[in-house]
Amino acid sequence: METTDFTMVEVGVGSIKKTSIAVRPYFDKQASNMGLEEYGMSLFDGVTHNEQLACLELNGVIRYITGLNEFAPEIKLLDPETKEARIREIRTSIIELERELAANIIEIDDKDFWNKVKLLKPDNKEFWNKIDMACGNEPVYLDPNKPFDRIKLHAIEAGGFAMIAKSFDDARSKAVPPKFYLDKEEETVMVRTEYKKLRNKAYSELQKLYDKNSTKLFYIAKVVDANSAQYRKSTPLDVIYENMDRYIAGEGAESNKERAAKGFIDAVNLDMESLKIKSIVRDSSFFKYIINKSDGYIYHSKTNSLLGRNVSDVIEHLKNPLNEDILKDLIATCEKYWNT
Repeated sequence: METTDFTMVEVGVGSIKKTSIAVRPYFDKQASNMGLEEYGMSLFDGVTHNEQLACLELNGVIRYITGLNEFAPEIKLLDPETKEARIREIRTSIIELERELAANIIEIDDKDFWNKVKLLKPDNKEFWNKIDMACGNEPVYLDPNKPFDRIKLHAIEAGGFAMIAKSFDDARSKAVPPKFYLDKEEETVMVRTEYKKLRNKAYSELQKLYDKNSTKLFYIAKVVDANSAQYRKSTPLDVIYENMDRYIAGEGAESNKERAAKGFIDAVNLDMESLKIKSIVRDSSFFKYIINKSDGYIYHSKTNSLLGRNVSDVIEHLKNPLNEDILKDLIATCEKYWNT
């Protein structure tokens, strides 16, 4: 294999902000990290994590996860049209980097394209082993105008560094939160504002219900609040409003603020029949009007009728006109309590 000698020189990497693109510490206030999350820190002060570019070995062949390899399995799995477009993107990036780093000029459609690549061959261990990331509590800025920063960006977006998620949204979706994420300012702001939009919509719906539809608000409270039995028709509307305000803020049964706001909006979007039946099922379960038995199914305690395996099954069962008698019995029993 032909290789080219090179010296990697990076001046002041990540030290001066000249770009909005940065690797930042990721912390989830819902997940404990020795208290560091309370201070917006991923690591203890002064500590950095260093990671070399990841590689995979199969049958003695080493493949670096660079995002610049048109022979990578993830590229092969693409549909033909997308695959062709992605290969051209990769080759365009390789051409620019080879020109900047090795003064090597290659044509994109050259049939010997990869044979003419000097530095960025997928199996050039000498080159790829020198690509690494060092991250701490301070942002590491990456400038796409700098070739080695550009290489790192491609690698991060391809998953080449286990400690760095390819975006804020990607970091949020991982079962095990990463230490860092790639922050492309516009994308991250958009993701962060998603919750604010959701929260504001939930508060707007709460106010509209308070002003114009107190009955629906009563049922929603019963559906989303873990302590549904506390609500009766005599419960002051201001109390329900206050509890729902706290629920949306993540101070109720659902501590995740985004899920709480979404849960409230989902309840608002339900029709009155579904809301009422859900409320009936919640309270019927609490007062043992419906019970779980050892066989794993839920039964109507008065008639011993099988209702289903879970709450969703019970709701669908009660919506069926053939089961109207059971529904009427549960409504009468629950409303007797609600009206006290």
